[in-house]
Amino acid sequence: MSSANISTMDIQLQNQTKSNNVFAYITGLALDKGSHVCVMKADGKTPYYPDSPSEILQPLSENCSIKLGAPGSTITVTIPQLAGGRIWFSVDNELKFLVNPGPALVEPSISNPSDPNINLTWDFCEFTFANNSIYANISYVDFVSLSVSLNFTPKDGAEQKVLGLKPDGLQHVVDGLRAQDNKDWSKLVYEADGKPLRVMSPNNGIVMAGGNLFKGYYEPYVDQVWDKYSKCPLAIDTHAQWGKVDGHCGKGQLEFPGIGEFSKPSTADIFGCSSGPFANNAGALGPLTARISAGFNRTTLLNEQVHPNAEKVDDYYKLPVTNHYARLVHEANIDGRGYAFPYDDVPAGGGGVDQSGFVNGNPKSLLVTIG
Repeated sequence: MSSANISTMDIQLQNQTKSNNVFAYITGLALDKGSHVCVMKADGKTPYYPDSPSEILQPLSENCSIKLGAPGSTITVTIPQLAGGRIWFSVDNELKFLVNPGPALVEPSISNPSDPNINLTWDFCEFTFANNSIYANISYVDFVSLSVSLNFTPKDGAEQKVLGLKPDGLQHVVDGLRAQDNKDWSKLVYEADGKPLRVMSPNNGIVMAGGNLFKGYYEPYVDQVWDKYSKCPLAIDTHAQWGKVDGHCGKGQLEFPGIGEFSKPSTADIFGCSSGPFANNAGALGPLTARISAGFNRTTLLNEQVHPNAEKVDDYYKLPVTNHYARLVHEANIDGRGYAFPYDDVPAGGGGVDQSGFVNGNPKSLLVTIG
């Protein structure tokens, strides 16, 4: 292997569940193969590049279930350079991946009731490995279920850890949502065999309910924000070449002169961060979308300050109308970290722990633990 560009990387996978039947799956786009769909075979060492089938929903032609050892044991897998990668874990049952023409991988879904994996116990972490560097994170953007933790040692620099869920983490989120006066929150809990299997994010809950959850939920807060910034400027630091910019509400729009404008977002726009006024991420609208949608999810936009520089993690989710899923997910993690909505990586300038739960650098070792 050339030191100029490492083409493969070893990753250790550890089973800390109580099950002897735990399976891993590794998927991504192979950068050395023109970003072709890649799934690692059952040996954890051999890449499999599915051909494009002539019909949709075709089975994989290779066994790609990587069996982990008994509780407490660790195995080593070897991956090529992958973008958009995921390491999936399932407990007690194997997952079913399918292939569509393209080829395009049909991954397990928690928002499709007909998905063959819908009532199975599974979770994943995300990564990209390229140019001698890996970026990996645990994600709750779609749902929360199992604890996945990361222990990364770079070739230079200190060890980095993301600790995952507390032992009762899932139940903490379930109980917290069921305690809300707005009963739509409790509808995010998905049960199988009479017990909570996972909790969906509000965004996925809205999809599952055909758009019939949280109608009008954020709108009173949006009106307060619009009213406030019709009287004073909304100051946002883009942390990019546009620097600090001031917006002002007028004619129903939040206007940033010379840059662009935002109409009032709906509740679904806020939870999803990518529709309505947040659909256009060209130029400065990208960092503005990230900061404004994060401010709505965290309900910090009514504070008179430069956003997000003067915000503090301790000030997040303090209002009754807020993203209670994100609040509870952070409470349920040992170190408070893990993506709970798409722009949860927007930093708090006023100090406090990074929210997004990532590790990155030139890899010496990476240990990913399930359970």
